[in-house]
Amino acid sequence: MHVIGTAGHVDHGKSTLVQALTGTNPDRLKEEREREMTIDLGFAWLKLPDGEDVGIVDVPGHRDFIENMLAGVGGIDAVIFVIAADEGIMPQTREHLAILDLLQISDGVIALTKVDLIDDPDWLDLVEEDVRAAMRGTVLESAPIVRVSARTRFGLDELLTGLSTCLAKHPARIDLGRPRLPIDRVFTIAGFGTVVTGTLSDGHLRVGEEIQVLPSGLRGRVRGLQTHKKKEEFAVPGSRTAVNISGVNIDQIKRGDVIAHPGKYQPTRRLDVHFRLLANISQPLEHSTEVKLFLGAAEVVARVRLLGSERLAPGQEGWLQLELSEPLVAVRGDRYILRRPSPGETLGGGVVIDPQPKIRHKRFSAETIKRLESLAKGTPAEILFQAIVALGAAPLADALSRSNLDNETARQAYQELFTQGEILALESSSVQQIEGIPLLPSTLIASRGYWEQIVNHAMREVEAYHRVNPLRRGLPREELKSRLKLTARIFNALMRKLVSEGLLEESGPTVYKAGHTIQFSQAQRQQIDRLLVRFAASPYSPPTAKDCINEIGEELYNALIEVELLVAIPPDLAFRKQDYNKIVAEIRQLIAKQGVITAAQVRDHFNTSRRYVLAILEHLDAQGVTLREGDFRRLK
Repeated sequence: MHVIGTAGHVDHGKSTLVQALTGTNPDRLKEEREREMTIDLGFAWLKLPDGEDVGIVDVPGHRDFIENMLAGVGGIDAVIFVIAADEGIMPQTREHLAILDLLQISDGVIALTKVDLIDDPDWLDLVEEDVRAAMRGTVLESAPIVRVSARTRFGLDELLTGLSTCLAKHPARIDLGRPRLPIDRVFTIAGFGTVVTGTLSDGHLRVGEEIQVLPSGLRGRVRGLQTHKKKEEFAVPGSRTAVNISGVNIDQIKRGDVIAHPGKYQPTRRLDVHFRLLANISQPLEHSTEVKLFLGAAEVVARVRLLGSERLAPGQEGWLQLELSEPLVAVRGDRYILRRPSPGETLGGGVVIDPQPKIRHKRFSAETIKRLESLAKGTPAEILFQAIVALGAAPLADALSRSNLDNETARQAYQELFTQGEILALESSSVQQIEGIPLLPSTLIASRGYWEQIVNHAMREVEAYHRVNPLRRGLPREELKSRLKLTARIFNALMRKLVSEGLLEESGPTVYKAGHTIQFSQAQRQQIDRLLVRFAASPYSPPTAKDCINEIGEELYNALIEVELLVAIPPDLAFRKQDYNKIVAEIRQLIAKQGVITAAQVRDHFNTSRRYVLAILEHLDAQGVTLREGDFRRLK
């Protein structure tokens, strides 16, 4: 699941375009509709041509509301970068582009809007040339330009196709088992209480589980989940998610707070970061400058500590330690933006290197700079972990090779990750181990987050099948493999683990949730009882399959076979389980007594017709109970 954001200058048609694409007006505030201007974040969703449901975050374009824009743009996967054909590149166009570049949001489509206002095609060509020149050297340098009109709907199909194409190349968010949801909106719903929204990352949320609000530390419980206004039991990384929280009041939570599992994240009041100052900035960045930090949906006042220099000139990069006025939640690798408070100006941004620095660094320490440079590349364990995450599940040898670490360093990093439980061996039988750590190069391994992701996916598919097909024991094993889109090796390893851990059970080719049984309604039970009366009245000449289906329906008839109330005898008969067992036992006794038996003898013994006898005997032949020799049968 992905989230798309809008960006661009005020009045270039972002919200109008979103409404044309989705049917939803993202300007939800009365003041926004009166002024015809987006002030705060707006939200909508749509289905792309490839069938994917995506969320949309519509951001303000006016410079007075740029900080509201920053609260929404950090969680997006791709952007619709909006430029009006009648105005072209404008000041906020450039500022929004700089922000996207700093946040490294590299997937997107440039929408040249309001083309219905332009009669001269040469003018559109000139505007496109200006746009392409402005994009040069930025993350959107290669983004396609699509001419559109929200009013006439010209170009909207091409725009949607362009979005599908760019998102198809964008990897799905990884489930690392440690969800965090930066809150960008807080409100209440009568009868439900506190609701927050945001873009979920790094893990999944499930209805009923305990959550923590950070940085306050308040605890609550997930009362309900919605994605695109649809109720869900389970929210996945990358989704626009609304969380109904019990146990937390609306006045105890605000934009910028983070929803997480208890104990998974620690708030911080200090960050070590790499920083790039924009080239067109009005003045250098001085040590001890007060700035506004934007990270996720949070906005915090911070003081800059320049490391290794007294100032940064426009266009320069460097190392900063940020001292925060309030705690926030950050993770290594998070991207951020810094702005000057007054007069308001976007200074630049970069990436978090250490979210929990233990000390206030000496500013001109060569050792500190060297350590930050090393951290920016990542520890061997982090490098190997990212290689494993990128592969999903793969042989150990592939992960070690992808990491580009030397053999000994890679092996030590692998042992560290395995000992910490960050990675798992999916195949545990007959593997070479040292101190419990699998070391065979062919061993199939995966990150714990990936494992939990496919386990949860498998369980959701099985549970959904049970809901849709209540009269079936479970779904075919091959159908589950197809739904999960896993290779045979990974799927087989998954099934072995799920069965061994007691989550799933298998019966022949059928897979079902552990402990699941077919439950009949009272009306169905009455139908079954009436049918079984007919079986009891004529146990050796019971109703045919066709008779049963005509009376109770094919689905209920098949369910009786699945729960073994009936035993199917091909091609079109069935017996009650107890009658079938009696027939088999008595045929065994007859043959044991006489050595062989004919169909006529069986017919006379049970006082039934030849049709039933031949079906039973051929069934016993196929089951390996009897062996046919001409007109006779003997025990096999």
